Amino acid sequence: MLCSRMAVALAECGARVAVLSRRQEAVDAVAGEIRDAGGEAVGISCDVLDRESITAANRTIEETYGPIDILINGAGGNHPKGTASVERLRVDDLKSDDPDLRTFFELDPAGVSFVFDLNFMGTLLPTQIFARSMAERESGTILNISSMAAFLPLTKVAAYSAAKAAIDNFTRWLAVHMSPVGVRVNAIAPGFYLTEQNRTLLTQEDGSLTPRGETIVSQTPAGRFGQPHELIGTLLWLVDDKASSFVTGIVVPVDGGFSAFSGV
Repeated sequence: MLCSRMAVALAECGARVAVLSRRQEAVDAVAGEIRDAGGEAVGISCDVLDRESITAANRTIEETYGPIDILINGAGGNHPKGTASVERLRVDDLKSDDPDLRTFFELDPAGVSFVFDLNFMGTLLPTQIFARSMAERESGTILNISSMAAFLPLTKVAAYSAAKAAIDNFTRWLAVHMSPVGVRVNAIAPGFYLTEQNRTLLTQEDGSLTPRGETIVSQTPAGRFGQPHELIGTLLWLVDDKASSFVTGIVVPVDGGFSAFSGV
């Protein structure tokens, strides 16, 4: 949801946009919205963990629009098997025979690997394919999507927090690595925004907050969740080679103050 709003915003500024996702119907919907508004967009099915799929998508983009100037790495997500069911371990948990209880010790290694691969490798592999032409042309900008979980590890989501921390580190590493060839690399770390992925986690059926949602809002100085359009100003600044020509290797929180608040 957040990246689709970014795609629409870039199209409104005149960019020709290639929207990628595993689900063709999802990218067709976003691309169709852009075209209906008078912009240029194409939807391409792509698996960000499959080099052949990414290479094929890159070929289609270059044949359609030419070399890529802006890459937004928005693939990511979580999985129950990489998530603990309790926030803090208690001794009684170690003796429990509850099949639904999942502490750190019950995390499924395959589930953890899935989450880490989706978030980290799902950023690294597309960058290897899509950014090569940027390096060859000595021009371009890469924007990764981080998370509050990278700043402050969130309870339960062990694998996701670790993977997003890796994104921050990778963003800084790649910025240094790519600096001699004129490619800038930065990241946005969204705070908490209501999306279809997390709506049931943060809100009840009647729209009221769940206990986890209440905790998040209470720890956010702005006192609310963010709205997708509130990411756009930072997005446009970071991808504009005139506005941010001397900016590379940073992670910008857009979080209503969440990362600045100690809780006291």
